[in-house]
Amino acid sequence: MKILIRNLDRQTTQEELASLFEAFGSVQSCTIVVDEKSGASKGFGFVEMPKPGEAKAAIKSLNNHALGDANIRVKKAEDKPETK
Repeated sequence: MKILIRNLDRQTTQEELASLFEAFGSVQSCTIVVDEKSGASKGFGFVEMPKPGEAKAAIKSLNNHALGDANIRVKKAEDKPETK
């Protein structure tokens, strides 16, 4: 299940984010979205967890969780609508 994490502290690393979610189960991938020009975090990212039960537990427990100087918002990522 792909999970969207918003309101990330700009200093948060992918390793910190992955370890936070690994407390709930296996993490398939972890990506923090960065600006192409500056390389700075855009303040959101994605975590993929292969087991839906673990992903749901992580979402429930980590939504509004303090990470760095911000309270993160966590929810299931919606698939992008296909463009024609």
